[in-house]
Amino acid sequence: MKESGTVIKPLFLHIAVFLNLIKRIGITLLISLIGVTGVFSQPAREIVDWQDQHMFVGEEIQYLEDTAGSYTFSQVLSSPLNEHFVNNPANTPQNYHLKSTYWFRIKIRHNPESRKNWVLEFFDQTIDDITAYLPDGKGGYSVRRMGDKLPFGNREYAHKNFELNIANDTAFDGTYYFRVKSHQTADAIIVLRSVNRFIAYALDEYFIFGIFYGMVLVFSFYNLMMYVAVRQVQYLYYVLYNLCVGLFEMCVDGIAYQYLWPNAPEWNQYAYGIALYGISIFALQFTRTLLYTHKKAPALDRFIILVMVLRTIFFVACFVVDTNWFSYKFVELVPLAVAFYTGIHIYRQGYHPARFFVLGYSFLSLGFIHKLLLMLHVEGLNFGVVTYYSLSICFVIEMIFLSFAIGDKVSILKKKKDKAQRQMIHQMKLNEKLKDSLNVRLEAEVAERTREVVEKSAIIEAQNQELTQVNELLQKQKEEILQMNLLLEKDNEVLHTNVVKVTQARVMSTEVDFEEFSKIYPDNESCFRFLAGMKWGNDTENDRYECRKCNHDHFFHGHSPYSRRCAKCDYDESVIAHTIFQNTRIPINKAFYMVFLMYTTKGKISSHKLSEILSIRQSTCWAYASRIKKVMHDRRKEIAASKSGEGWSLLVLEHPLEAI
Repeated sequence: MKESGTVIKPLFLHIAVFLNLIKRIGITLLISLIGVTGVFSQPAREIVDWQDQHMFVGEEIQYLEDTAGSYTFSQVLSSPLNEHFVNNPANTPQNYHLKSTYWFRIKIRHNPESRKNWVLEFFDQTIDDITAYLPDGKGGYSVRRMGDKLPFGNREYAHKNFELNIANDTAFDGTYYFRVKSHQTADAIIVLRSVNRFIAYALDEYFIFGIFYGMVLVFSFYNLMMYVAVRQVQYLYYVLYNLCVGLFEMCVDGIAYQYLWPNAPEWNQYAYGIALYGISIFALQFTRTLLYTHKKAPALDRFIILVMVLRTIFFVACFVVDTNWFSYKFVELVPLAVAFYTGIHIYRQGYHPARFFVLGYSFLSLGFIHKLLLMLHVEGLNFGVVTYYSLSICFVIEMIFLSFAIGDKVSILKKKKDKAQRQMIHQMKLNEKLKDSLNVRLEAEVAERTREVVEKSAIIEAQNQELTQVNELLQKQKEEILQMNLLLEKDNEVLHTNVVKVTQARVMSTEVDFEEFSKIYPDNESCFRFLAGMKWGNDTENDRYECRKCNHDHFFHGHSPYSRRCAKCDYDESVIAHTIFQNTRIPINKAFYMVFLMYTTKGKISSHKLSEILSIRQSTCWAYASRIKKVMHDRRKEIAASKSGEGWSLLVLEHPLEAI
């Protein structure tokens, strides 16, 4: 018995292994059969009146990826490519690779007995280009083109989504093809709807949009009025933040394209990126001003500024390098996370308005993460309209909580203000009591001081009378002194004039050294002034001036110092012209002294002595002395007959000679 049991047990083990192997092979074949069936067969959705709408999901919508974007519709219909359509792994397919073109197809079983009109609707309003190929039931296709690259007026319905009328007058199973190309991630959400259902849905949807955008405008206008009233910049940042949120939602929903720029489709490519940039910047600025990060968290405040700078650089790069970079919406996670963390950090420090800020950003973070997970094709998160507009709903909740945060901050400021006012009133009462006591003391002191002032005033009055008498006496003495000063000034002027005349006469008649001579004629100006007096007299005496060209006797000042220009013919005569100093290169004061020495020594001084006295080369002194001797020889009779001091002027005037 033991031996038979030992034999039977391995036998059963072999049978179990064999059955398990058969089971695995069967399951593998079944899965393969299901996969092949899914590729080559696609169910057709029948049009029935009792179901007003149907969304194509799962195996009802198949796609073909055209990586090069070169497939034509005829090629897609051909057997090789038509068999490459595959079922979508998710409920709603997307353009998983932005550089590729995608072909989608659905099947509809037309029912001419339906009493309703039907449309096909694309939910995603951000798709750039959709080319629809609609079967006509006779083997042919009609082509329709849609997308946010085309003017809004080209649409069949003035609606934010893309709608196509479908013909339902013939019973047939029609395969609809759609060629989709978009620069950002797009959902191929295709819905079959009756026109009645579409109208009712569109009215409800636009009504909800009106409520949403109305709330945005109301919040913005209210906070703008608050900014005008209290001049706190946080309100202005909040207004700009709300407006950017509204603009972003309008871009995403297609409302902006319909109402703001229907004839400028190029705005659809980057307007949402501008709105997102505004959301990030104004949200961070609002965070800084609301939470006082520059005081409560300076390091975090500097980090927020750094994030804004980096976000601005990325924004500029999107414009300069490639506008398709605007589609990388995940970068907004960074400003969102920074603002969220800042709210938590400030709240933990005990700043109570931050609690509403944290709550608002909690909802916004949930909405943003939910949208991000939907973009990453995470299944089980799409529950319909609510989840599709989850981010908009979270924006509304966030706006409400942020308004509470601002109100809470204002309430805290009001409490602080009331407390400060109470303290101020208490202090004012104390000040009033102190003032009364001080006034009593001051009145007593003032009375005492007044008595002292009156006594001192009497003394001062008596002293003032004495001072007045003294002042009168001093005034008389002052007048006498002034008269004496005037007389002395006149005597000084006469004395000075006599001294000058005596000095000049001494210079003209006696031998003096060069140092003493230079005191009388120290520079060119004094020499020129002396020459001008010798030639023409003083400026006020015009009787000695006569133009050498036209004999006119009126003049103006010329271009060079002490020169004179004829008032009639404009002849400009310099002060050294027609004198012995004309054309000389010797400094004028030294030339003066040389003439003086030659005159006083009657030409007997040697050129070596002149060179030693004047520090001029001996040859130059010899040449100029020779000229002077010649003039002295030519005019020896006039010089001999002249009075004392006048002979020198006979040597100086009327000598236009060659240059020395």
